[in-house]
Amino acid sequence: MRFTLSSTALSAKLTALSRVINSKNALPILGDFLFEIDNNILYLTASDSENVMKTQVELTESDDNFRFAIGNHDMLEAIKGISEQPVTFDVSLDQNLVKISYQNGLFSLPIDNADEYPVAQPVGDFAKTITLSNSILAENINRSIFATAQDELRPVMNGIYFDLTADHLAVVASDGHKLVRNKVFSIKSDEPSAFILPKKPANLLKNLLGKDGGDVTIRFDERNAEVNYGDGVLQCRLIEGRYPNYNSVIPQNNPNEVRVDRLGLLSALRRVQPFANDSSNLVRFHVEGSTLQLDAEDYDFSKTATERMTCDYNGSPLSIGFKGNAFIEVLSNIECQDVLIQLADSSRAGLVLPSEQPENQEIVMLMMPMLLNN
Repeated sequence: MRFTLSSTALSAKLTALSRVINSKNALPILGDFLFEIDNNILYLTASDSENVMKTQVELTESDDNFRFAIGNHDMLEAIKGISEQPVTFDVSLDQNLVKISYQNGLFSLPIDNADEYPVAQPVGDFAKTITLSNSILAENINRSIFATAQDELRPVMNGIYFDLTADHLAVVASDGHKLVRNKVFSIKSDEPSAFILPKKPANLLKNLLGKDGGDVTIRFDERNAEVNYGDGVLQCRLIEGRYPNYNSVIPQNNPNEVRVDRLGLLSALRRVQPFANDSSNLVRFHVEGSTLQLDAEDYDFSKTATERMTCDYNGSPLSIGFKGNAFIEVLSNIECQDVLIQLADSSRAGLVLPSEQPENQEIVMLMMPMLLNN
């Protein structure tokens, strides 16, 4: 049995799929790619038992419909070293062997029985559906994933929460110290629904989705989700549990607003933050008049740093403490020239917003304050 296809097309597909496969697997077959040839189309699958990614590539030619599994590491290493040219697979299911020939060479690899490859659990018949643009999903995952937690006691915090309401789709992530809430007003439903996407499939999608303007369809039930994008599909197990009421922690009345250059503040924080205490990472923000002052100190090692920058501020003088590294992450995940920092007092959470919101969206990032030692 034989088929032929482009070496670079195959290499690109296998490289994307390889991110699903774990270095250690409970089932040895999960270290394989699944190849399925059907009507001159090659369907490729990779899985770690909880996440299954499938994609397809058109064949130059094939002489039959068949399937087999092959180890991911050797296959990927061999094929990605071949320049753009046709490669031909000669498959012997009886001998459990495949010979792969190209312009200047030939290599052979053992194959496994495709029937041993686990079948993904499908999404239920009563699944709910969200359709959104490729670019909006990619932007919202990129903007949120840094705020997810790594918490064994509260696994619901370890993923991105998609909350579909009658007014908007909210994409939320939080680790208890910082929170990101993205509202997409162009997506709404009269039937509210929600799911929590784990970090690994979110990262997989972040790397796969581009800005080609196509649509992505997400079908989900209580346990599983299926994401259809372009020429591929990602099936994943969802995080089960109830996500906290994220709206209740976002303060509504914040009379003190600082407008400051985002890149300027980001650069200043990167200079000051290394001088903060390693355990607390506390950076003091003091705003008064048109000046924002950043202070960090670590008296155990006799280190201090201070930096001042101009800002727009009309409120009363105010000092508040934030984790320096967390604030750097927040500023790094906003794309605009200026940010607005909304504050009530030193004991309440601060909000960081872009000065100009994306079209049909609203981005709010929250930072919990730290106790200042005056």
